[in-house]
Amino acid sequence: MRNTLSLLLFVCSAFSFSQQISSEKLTSFVNPFIGTGGHGHTYPGATMPFGMMQLSPDTRLDGWDGCSGYHYSDDYIYGFSHTHLSGTGVSDYGDVLLMPTNAINFNNGSDGNSGYRAHFSHENEVASPGFYKVLLNETKIEVELTVSKRSGIHHYTFPKNSKQVVILDLEHRDKVLSSAINTISKTEISGHRHSEAWAKDQRLFFNIQFSRPYKNVTFLNDKTEGEKVKAAFEFDTSEGNELFVKVGISAVDEAGAKKNLESEIGNKSFQQIKTEAEIAWEKQLRKIEIQSPPTPQGGKYDRKVIFYTALYHTMIAPNLYQDVDGRYRGMDLEIHQSNDFENYTVFSLWDTYRAAHPLYTIIEKERTTHFINSLLAKYDEGGILPIWPLAGNYTWCMVGYHAVPVIADAYLKGIGDFDAEKAFEAMKHSAMQDKLGLKSYKEFGFIPVEEESESVSKTLEYA
Repeated sequence: MRNTLSLLLFVCSAFSFSQQISSEKLTSFVNPFIGTGGHGHTYPGATMPFGMMQLSPDTRLDGWDGCSGYHYSDDYIYGFSHTHLSGTGVSDYGDVLLMPTNAINFNNGSDGNSGYRAHFSHENEVASPGFYKVLLNETKIEVELTVSKRSGIHHYTFPKNSKQVVILDLEHRDKVLSSAINTISKTEISGHRHSEAWAKDQRLFFNIQFSRPYKNVTFLNDKTEGEKVKAAFEFDTSEGNELFVKVGISAVDEAGAKKNLESEIGNKSFQQIKTEAEIAWEKQLRKIEIQSPPTPQGGKYDRKVIFYTALYHTMIAPNLYQDVDGRYRGMDLEIHQSNDFENYTVFSLWDTYRAAHPLYTIIEKERTTHFINSLLAKYDEGGILPIWPLAGNYTWCMVGYHAVPVIADAYLKGIGDFDAEKAFEAMKHSAMQDKLGLKSYKEFGFIPVEEESESVSKTLEYA
């Protein structure tokens, strides 16, 4: 009887613990600020799993530790832009910066003079999967951000009786090749920004919709197009102190940006989109569930926090790079249509073929087929399997041809919803090039230092 009672108590305890585990929100264990300091190069802002938009604060304009646009040691925010890289060693993105403020000032303040940047404190900063919030100290403006896949919402709460201004800065960060702002109505604008950084020709289009009509708009030097385009939108304080700004982006055209915004967000509220993002992230994180007792230190040292934050970071990139209608910009910078796979960009490959992509073959089998079809499309468009593709550009960063093991690994694991013959052709064609030391490797079985930089590393990678 005693043994039966003990067994019953054990089973009840185990069941209770199991129920407690399954009822916990795994998103509560994600700390997006982990990795934003030191040399982590991550950002704390809002994004969806493998999403196209990364809506996040920018605290740094350049430098190696400014790759993501944000560093935890900084105490000024320049604004909130819609594209960011996570964990990279080279900087890019930071497109379409918006900054709520209380004065018309086009200087960002980086020169030490008066500008639109604002001081902030981590005590007034909150981040969770799909959501970011901060208080701008000088202006007392509260900013909240949330996203869908290709679109997002800013929520600004201005102090009562304060001047309400939103700065749009298209010159922010990268070298601008071309930019423009088109005013459609008092509540809607659109435009583009083509820029050069790591990606030599990145093309981004946007559609912005305000919840209230602006009463005045001022352009820097009265220019609405060119390389230095900025605008200040002023809103009537008598119409309330809240402002919602909905933004859609596209690599195809302005119509695509608007369609992305209206298809994903439309008339939905900020809270609805925030909830959808939370649900999407919870579903993603539940692909792996662990059990671990709390650690004495708690907080960022908790094993679940460490694990689920790391898992979260594996689900930020590669990034969707395709409009809701299936159009996308290819490696030839032309517009292509895909109705049977999702196109992605930001394939680090050298960094990810060893662990991240093998993980995706276990927990992201369907998405892995999209990844591989994306790589094969890039082969069709650019003539070679990509090496660190970024926004329709070959960056040729890092050594080796690591699209090859990514495809081979998936195929050998039975993930085969792609053209295997074309895949083999692409793998062989890419490996038999005479670029990047391959000519010497094929001739000698190694790469002489006299003929190629990074010869030892390249020899090992090709082997």
